[in-house]
Amino acid sequence: MRTLICGSMAYDTIMVFNDRFKHHILPEKIHILNVAFLVPDMRREYGGCAGNIAYTMKQLGAEPMIMATVGDDFGPYAERIQKLGLDHRHIRHVEGTYTAQAFITTDLDDNQITAFHPGAMNHAHENAIGEADGISLGIVAPDGRQGMIEHARQFHEAGIPFIFDPGQGLPMFDGQELMRFVEQADYLTVNDYEAQMLQERTGRTLEGLARQVKALIVTLGAEGSRIYAGGTVHDIPPARPAGVLDPTGCGDAYRAGLMYGMLKGYDWPSCGRLAGLLGALKIASRGGQNHGFTYDEISDRFRAEYGYSIA
Repeated sequence: MRTLICGSMAYDTIMVFNDRFKHHILPEKIHILNVAFLVPDMRREYGGCAGNIAYTMKQLGAEPMIMATVGDDFGPYAERIQKLGLDHRHIRHVEGTYTAQAFITTDLDDNQITAFHPGAMNHAHENAIGEADGISLGIVAPDGRQGMIEHARQFHEAGIPFIFDPGQGLPMFDGQELMRFVEQADYLTVNDYEAQMLQERTGRTLEGLARQVKALIVTLGAEGSRIYAGGTVHDIPPARPAGVLDPTGCGDAYRAGLMYGMLKGYDWPSCGRLAGLLGALKIASRGGQNHGFTYDEISDRFRAEYGYSIA
């Protein structure tokens, strides 16, 4: 069963400042801010919500198809996707643009200063859901604003069940636009901060929003997650990570597990537990696409963590 992953493909350039920003930013001079940080440690990671979700789903044995727009600098990422065996026929090259990328500087207190260039992502609406065949489940993850609007509408009109995952793209939309997404979607996923923002912008409670979809999933970081479905609230306990190294991409790994469980017909508690287990696995490695596993390994960890087996 194929899934269509609509969202960003991006490069993440991550730099570490071996001091604290507060030692170099003077509050009384913030209006004339002009600072430079020496960052001897730097790495470049493959990322983007669509890339991260598809990466984890592929390891589970699913057939994710990526729908995204990329720029002239996509060559190294394209080679990686081909080696991973990911379906890339709906990744569109937009000439004269850069692939979306984030430049992240982190200090010793884990504070971050990020600059994000959307680049080709602003052309996401040039892709159409109708170009993909045989889709059983889709997701509209953070992407270009117009692309998210168009893809949600197209999924809905085609009768293809899909998840609306606004993520960091949520601030781009007002309350009326967000309610339109909710009305079109079959499922809704947000983290706890996004859940609060969603309620403020729409004027609806989580319980009210949950009545608009088949399931509303709220991730709670180290506290696990909560799934509202069919009038029942399922509190999903957190999985225990082997280590806490980097949260980048944990939400995407969670969504990959969630979608896989939905495709397999697992009940919501099992979907949430599998998703949380993948998030815990990812947090023990740097970047959004450096965690590795086999399905058998995940099955064994699931049984050890929760005391029962998944098919």
